[in-house]
Amino acid sequence: MVATIKTPVAADEPKYDRKIDVKAFDETKLGVKGLLDTGVTTLPPIFVNNQDLPLDRLTVVQDEAAKHAGIPIIDFSGVNDDPARRKEIVKEIQDAHATWGFFQIVNHGIPQSMLDEIREGVLKFFELDVETRRKYYSREYEKKKFVYNSNYFLYEGPVTNWRDTISTMIAPVSADPEEIPEVCRDIILEYSKEVLKLGYTMFELLSEAMGLPPNYLKDWDCGEQMMLLGHYYPPCPEPEKAIGINNHKDNDFLTILLQDEVGGLQVLNENRWVEVPFVPGALVINTGDLLQLVSNGKFQSVVHRVQSKKVGPRISVAGFFRPEFTNHRKYGPIKEILSEENPAIYTECTHWEYFQSYLSTGQDGTPALDRFKI
Repeated sequence: MVATIKTPVAADEPKYDRKIDVKAFDETKLGVKGLLDTGVTTLPPIFVNNQDLPLDRLTVVQDEAAKHAGIPIIDFSGVNDDPARRKEIVKEIQDAHATWGFFQIVNHGIPQSMLDEIREGVLKFFELDVETRRKYYSREYEKKKFVYNSNYFLYEGPVTNWRDTISTMIAPVSADPEEIPEVCRDIILEYSKEVLKLGYTMFELLSEAMGLPPNYLKDWDCGEQMMLLGHYYPPCPEPEKAIGINNHKDNDFLTILLQDEVGGLQVLNENRWVEVPFVPGALVINTGDLLQLVSNGKFQSVVHRVQSKKVGPRISVAGFFRPEFTNHRKYGPIKEILSEENPAIYTECTHWEYFQSYLSTGQDGTPALDRFKI
């Protein structure tokens, strides 16, 4: 028998206890996909986005207009074998961060066939029967290197996102192949190797963009840990009430994202939301809070979100680069880039100290770095 969630008449009734419904949803181990498969036609209250934040009322630029909004697309041809072109790419990355904080890259070296296959692999996992998926459902990230669940911040977040995720630990020690479901095992391991290589190239370019030696950020353990996340956003019966993932900044150094043509990813720019257009073969790059911290604000971590849609599912695959939580290195503005004209604006903290600040906000829109401002 399929477990169900008791649904009150309205989320704003005085007796409604969101925590009870969140726990009930989590214990079904069905995820949003499983909930939709039960035939729901209206949004359960835990998924209703009632925040009404000022950011939510801003103009949205999408469809054809988004294609002309100017989100940079950088051609990586020659990045590793043409010194002159590499310098141009570094300058383009600097400019992209100065204006957007988000950009897309093409000719990055990962073949289109592999991009298609990793999206298909994520889809195949979520098309497994309920009981097979349930075997992988867990929140024990410390014990398991392949985890399936819904909403990392399920219990801390202000609204439950209309999204499920599979997470695979890739570095420094990769998940045992037997831990990963067979339907997506090979492609996760193959694709992650390419994303790791690309991530290390990105760290070199970002180091150079700050006038530092190419290996600076890598040697600082900025990409010590890499986790590959496969996101599944089912079609939503009431997308105007839901959110795929609410307004947030990434809690890492660097994110490399593959999206599909369904769309919905939006970035905050100049007091408006701009949808990141789907570009065949492209990968989306954005920097997280930790890169903003060490660059002393030179590279900005930008607020973004994913809107729910009637169509779908939307599949995206993200490589998250950050230090391990057990790494006790203190991260702060890189001393080599500081000067009288550019004094430090943040104090130092460990990755764990920063992450605890991020958790305490519950993704409520409060910048986690504010706690570390001087």
